[in-house]
Amino acid sequence: MMGIFVSGLMLIGACSDSHNSQEYEWSLPPNFPKPQVPDNNPMTNAKVELGRALFYEPALSGNRAMACSTCHQIEHAFAEPKQVSSGGTGKALQRNALALVNIAYNSDFTRAHNGLASIEQQMLIPLFTESPVEMGVTGYQQDILTRFSTNDYQALFSEAYGNEEVTFDKMVKAIASFVRSLTSFNSRFDDYAYRNQDNALTDSELRGLDLFFSEKLECFHCHGGFNFTQSSKHEFQPLDLRPFHNTGLYNVDGKGSYPNDDQGLIEITLNPQDMGRFRAPTLRNIALSAPYMHDGSIQTLPEVIAFYAQGGSEQGKTSPLKSQFMQGFELSKEEASDLLAFLHSLSDQSFVNNPAYHAPINPPQVK
Repeated sequence: MMGIFVSGLMLIGACSDSHNSQEYEWSLPPNFPKPQVPDNNPMTNAKVELGRALFYEPALSGNRAMACSTCHQIEHAFAEPKQVSSGGTGKALQRNALALVNIAYNSDFTRAHNGLASIEQQMLIPLFTESPVEMGVTGYQQDILTRFSTNDYQALFSEAYGNEEVTFDKMVKAIASFVRSLTSFNSRFDDYAYRNQDNALTDSELRGLDLFFSEKLECFHCHGGFNFTQSSKHEFQPLDLRPFHNTGLYNVDGKGSYPNDDQGLIEITLNPQDMGRFRAPTLRNIALSAPYMHDGSIQTLPEVIAFYAQGGSEQGKTSPLKSQFMQGFELSKEEASDLLAFLHSLSDQSFVNNPAYHAPINPPQVK
């Protein structure tokens, strides 16, 4: 068996979970492709339900100070209305929390990493990283396992995996299953595009849609496809495009550099051309997930539109490393209003109000 080891603990093994719990049924529009799911972590109802409880449980963090839901809040499309998040010790983290919307379709995870192939791998970062501390599991592994060795949780583990043993491997797989279940396809845009409801969008929103997909604005080059991001793959599209883009947010030295505390994909690849490149996130529920950009430096959607209209920030628009699609454009007040209206049409209230995504009313007990 091969896997990833952290502090001597096997976390993600190659062996398949063979327990025959009830298979999960995706909530998708008609004829929509299903997400790709790892062979060693098939989706089941029991695993999703265990993952939901763990996602909202502060006892999963080393000092019991935070849960996954601390930074990924359902009312904000599982993002957080802070410029950057804070870890369990209270120290500010590097980036603005990404919204967890349709990430079952993601080809890449985190904002600037091309080496994470699954949610299971990505989750090791917030759980175990020590600098900066997020969930702060490292050093508390045995304590945390003991906290979840209760009748309530052992019953959930037994239902999901066929035995009541509590392990980090099982917890990671369960949370990943819950996060994969967070699908959002009930916006008014979806009613118009996929349910043939011609009156679902207003005239203003339709004009905004046309602008969004126009060569004049070129938004769709980075935010294309049904998930409004190139960073997508599914059963009909196995191709992994791995799209990372420099949007001209910074140009510290006049040569395209970003601030030293976060320079994007270059920190992983060491390729100078990857300076300032970050993954384009989905625009679904974008009106709910302010602030924007990797560092939360833009507060509102109208400011985001203005940023792209001028081809980057005042400093960054002259960057030699920015994307070829960041050329800027002119919009009338009416056009800007139409584009904003279209972006709001991507909001899905049934997503943030879905009881299956909220914390359990009667959460299982921990020690």
